[in-house]
Amino acid sequence: MKSVKNIATKFIISDYIHNLLALAEYDKLEDGTFAGRIPKCKGVISFGATLKECQDELRSTLEDWILVGIKFGHPLPVIAKINLNKKPAHASVGTL
Repeated sequence: MKSVKNIATKFIISDYIHNLLALAEYDKLEDGTFAGRIPKCKGVISFGATLKECQDELRSTLEDWILVGIKFGHPLPVIAKINLNKKPAHASVGTL
């Protein structure tokens, strides 16, 4: 059996989300809860009773924000050379 070596697997959306989450900023609020935001993504904010809850909520909010942006053609930031604003070459996402 032949082994396959040196094939890089690229997960564009996962990489995009990972790179944006690396830019997240979190604050501990006066009441002990947490707020999170991603400055490059207008409107992507979250709140949680714990930092982990806030991080999970921020990820979920970011994923929804990206999907809405793609669906409606909103401009998305280019992160780590990943540009989700490009139009599909063969078929639109709506035809899948």
